[in-house]
This record gives sequence, structure tokens and C-alpha cells, in this order.
Amino acid sequence: MFKVSASVLDLKKPDPKVLDTGIGFFDHMLDQLNSHAQVGVSVEVKRLGENVEESSGKNRFANSDQKEIVEIVGDALGCGIQNILENARSQSCVDNKREILDKEFSSRFCCPLDEALVECIITIPTSKEDVGAIDFALAPYGIYPAGGRTKIGEWKTENIEHFFDTVATKMGARISLKKIRGHNGHHVVESAFKAFSRALRNLIDSMSGKTEAICGDIAGSKLERTGSLSRKTKETSISVDLKLDGTGKSNINTGIKVMDGLLTNIVDGSGISLEVECNGDLWVDDHHTTEDVSIAIGQVLNKALGSKGGLNRMWTASHNFPGGATVEVVMDLSNRPCLTHDLKLAEYNEEKVDDMSIEMIEHVFDSLVMNGQMTVHIVQLKGGRAGELTTAAAIAFGKALGRCIAVDPRRAGATASSKGTLSV
Repeated sequence: MFKVSASVLDLKKPDPKVLDTGIGFFDHMLDQLNSHAQVGVSVEVKRLGENVEESSGKNRFANSDQKEIVEIVGDALGCGIQNILENARSQSCVDNKREILDKEFSSRFCCPLDEALVECIITIPTSKEDVGAIDFALAPYGIYPAGGRTKIGEWKTENIEHFFDTVATKMGARISLKKIRGHNGHHVVESAFKAFSRALRNLIDSMSGKTEAICGDIAGSKLERTGSLSRKTKETSISVDLKLDGTGKSNINTGIKVMDGLLTNIVDGSGISLEVECNGDLWVDDHHTTEDVSIAIGQVLNKALGSKGGLNRMWTASHNFPGGATVEVVMDLSNRPCLTHDLKLAEYNEEKVDDMSIEMIEHVFDSLVMNGQMTVHIVQLKGGRAGELTTAAAIAFGKALGRCIAVDPRRAGATASSKGTLSV
């Protein structure tokens, strides 16, 4: 038999901060709530009647009844989250928004890791009978062995669904967690907890009628948030000037019409300002120009982002090309560069989109992501010709970027990471 002491505070740090369930990996996952939901979570589990001095170690309860531990922790956290949601709802009612009492709220977030992508949807229904983790599809947890991992660290994966079901029931919510892709068990679970945490933050803000502030100021210190670069090789001569807090205007001349349009779509979606001038060896091919321009823009973007402290960091956005393709982009300014996509650019057996080789489309996004130090998943939701997919992906990329680079003053310059930094 176990007992738990826990606290859940909105936009506050717990004092003291204790994460000690006796299962080390479980502790690590709960810490995602602190970093990504911006709720202060403190949890301590003890065996009834135990002598604390004689019972220590991060995995001291690994061989105990993990299901009981998961259940009592889920109960405590679910109740704490429900209190935060009820306070948010009450505040909105005070602000003359009484219709909020009968409104169903829903929040969706996808979390991109380099080896996993998980979608979380949290819904607060009007009927309290329709709650729980009713749509859960994370298994298998990796591909080694073939059926997936049975434990991540010392936490048994069979208890993950039970945890979310318990939390959902206590907080009066429906939770859906679906693996879109992922072959690394550790990252599948981490992506799930981060997606849940981000969806929860957005849900709290939505229920309280708040929208996160977007600005270029943290603690009275103006952020630079700009970058420029000039580079010249035998193949290209390039200049780039970028302002994150821009006007959404662009002046782009690469000599390749489709490339200019792709970059303009990113600017339009993100709201940044971007100037690009390139004189490249187009008499050879379009390869050097598209690659070098994308590398340069990625490098300038990474410079403008600085330490990424205080930034929103993650977002999901989609775009539908009228009558054609629909693409979703999930982005994380992670300093862990990785691009994963399933765009079917070869479906119509085309070689070019106007004046740009189709093989360079993936290369453009890859160069932007690698040099911008991002993790990006591009998901094709509806097919179309290569040009349609390119446009939809570029606009969705821009929309996601615009939200990722936004400053959240509530973070007070802190990095949104359980590591405490993205620099190592």
C-alpha cells in the first residue's frame, strides 16, 4: 500500500519541487508538465509505514505494484488539474462569459521528436459520463523487440494507458493519444507526455479566455531577434536579412520563380520579414542556388533565435491548397535537427514544378531544418500534385514557425525544456 502527496499549481513553481514516485522514468515524464504545461507539479510517493531513511533510490518501487502507484499519482494530478480548469472556467464567467459553463472545450497538440510524433487531443465534454482515455494508440513502444519494449527504464509500458485514463477521469476529460509515427520507445512516450502537456496549457488558456502574448521583450530587455549573412562561393553569391518581429513582407530574388514563391509563402505564414538576393550558377542547374539559399536562411534564422529562451518553441499548423493538397507541419525549435516527411512528390511522375526540380523541394526543407536547428515533421493529410504539396507545406511551415518563435512572457526568459537548456 502506498500514499502520495502532490501539488499542481498553474504558472507557478512548486516549493519545494519534488518528483519522486520511486520509478525514475515516470518521474522524468511528469517533469514534462513543469516544462511544457507551465504547471508546477510536485509528487512524492511513500509506502505506508515505511522508514524514509531505509527506503531510497530513484527506482526503489520498480518491483512493487506499479499499477497502484500510477493510479494514486494519476488521481492526485487529475484532481489538481481539474481544480486549475475549474478556476479558469470560473474566471471567464466573472468576465461576463457565462456561455462558457455549457461549452465543450477541446485542445489538440502534436509533439515532434526526432524519432517520434504523437498527437494528443484533450476534450472537456458537457457530459461528465463521457470521460477517460478512450482513444489510446501508442503501442508498440519501439521496434526492438518486434512487439515493442515492455519497460522504459524501470517503468512498465503496460501502465502508461492506465495513467492517462486515471488522469482523464479525475480531471473530467476525454484524452486521445495517437502515435503518428515513431520507432523509438523512449521517444514515443516522451512525445506523448509533451503533447499532453502542451495541449493542457492551450486548454487552460482557452478556458480562461486568455491568448498567449507575443512580443520581443523579456524582463525589460529587448531581444535582437534579427540576423543577416553574406556569403560568396564559385557557385553562388548570397545575401540574407531576416527579422523575426517583422511585418510579413519579403523581397526575395533567387532567380528561381518557384523558390521565390516557396520562401514568400513561409514569410506570409510566419509574419517575419525576409530579404534574399542570390546570383547563382543557374546555367549549371538549380541545385546550388536552392541548396545554398536554404542553408543561408537556416543559419540566419538560428542566429536570430539566439538561446531560444522564453520562446513558445513548439507548434502544429496545417494548410489546405484550394481544391488540392493538405499538409500539416509539426515544429520544435529543439537544437536537435531532424526532418521527417511523407510527401508523395513522385505520385504524378513529374520532374519539375515550373522552373524548379522536384528533387530539390525536399532538399530545401532539409537545409532549412538542419541549419535552423529544428525538429520538423511534415505530414501529408491529402494528396495533390508536387506544386500543390510544396505550397501547402511552405505555408504550414511558416504558420508553425510564427508560433514557435513567439515569446511567451510567462516563461520569463526560461527555456521550455526539462533539461533547462537547449544548448547541449
